[in-house]
Amino acid sequence: MKVLVTGANGFIGENVVVRLRERAGTEVLILTRGDDDSAWQAALAQADAVVHLAGENHPTDPAAFDTVNTGLTQRLCQILQSMGKRIPVLFSSSAQAKQDNPYGRSKWAAEEALAQLAQGNGNPVAIYRLPGVFGKWCRPNYNSVVATFCHNKARDLPVRINDVKAQIRLAYIDDVVSAFLDELEQPSKGLTYPMVSPEYTITLGELSEQIDAFKNCRSTLVSERVGKDFVRALYATYLSHLPTEKFSYPIPQHTDPRGVFVEILKTPDSGQVSYLTAYPGVTRGGHYHHTKTEKFLVMKGEALFRFRHLITNQLVEIRTSGSTPQVVDTIPGWAHDITNVGTEEMLVMLWANEIFDRANPDTIVSKV
Repeated sequence: MKVLVTGANGFIGENVVVRLRERAGTEVLILTRGDDDSAWQAALAQADAVVHLAGENHPTDPAAFDTVNTGLTQRLCQILQSMGKRIPVLFSSSAQAKQDNPYGRSKWAAEEALAQLAQGNGNPVAIYRLPGVFGKWCRPNYNSVVATFCHNKARDLPVRINDVKAQIRLAYIDDVVSAFLDELEQPSKGLTYPMVSPEYTITLGELSEQIDAFKNCRSTLVSERVGKDFVRALYATYLSHLPTEKFSYPIPQHTDPRGVFVEILKTPDSGQVSYLTAYPGVTRGGHYHHTKTEKFLVMKGEALFRFRHLITNQLVEIRTSGSTPQVVDTIPGWAHDITNVGTEEMLVMLWANEIFDRANPDTIVSKV
């Protein structure tokens, strides 16, 4: 399948091209606004489908709205009609298409040309009236307020908010591209106006605060809930705007004669991840918990875990090593410790089900 993408060097276009090239058996054809009619005709002659993304958002001359948004779309439609070619066309319009401003009018005129193509030439035409789209490669101060906020906050630059309660509608780039690819796979008949799902609504104040929370987690080590939905998408977008010198960051290391202890990541309600080391012959631990639980994984070295039941004094020993991955749980009501019984420094990954609270540590010293 050969898919022609216009506007391939724009924010949405770059994401579409990358995803299309991931698909086996798909060839991407590219046109830019500077290409002449012969280039358009040659590309359209080969194409099995068109994803029409070429557009102008913030031109220095408002006349460019008509030249690009409307003019290029009309050129596309005229060439397809002259060829009698009924291939599917996907068009990135805007939620502003019916607004009485130069941008909205230009998008509306483009939609009208495509509607005539669908009716007169029989092309399947899918028009997406997109809200604000955000995600990786989105240009600050051009494509999206989300990109501007992420870019500025990642560089300790101020952002301007005139009304913190102002709401914006958003769609995430991965969801937009997935909708496009689904439409290419099974084109709808005639003229359609598909919706991209999910769509998010957030105030500018909430957006700013959430991005600040992402930024602050490097110092607090407490991660936001970034595993799903809008926060997941926004977190990925924020990280994509980090300057290269901020791809990494230091975390505190606690050192004593036994080795080191380093907290890596904390979560609001699912505990924290750390690691520790121990020199040969060193024992760490020697305490029990009432409710707190932990999971230990020896990454390097040889370890002896010992447990003692607080009531019955029953003893349990478990040997593990970095050569054979094995998780050891600490059990409430059992005193426990871990000893490096090997000849090299031991490295252990540790998960605890709660963030360590110095005021209420639930960690009581007790020898095994």
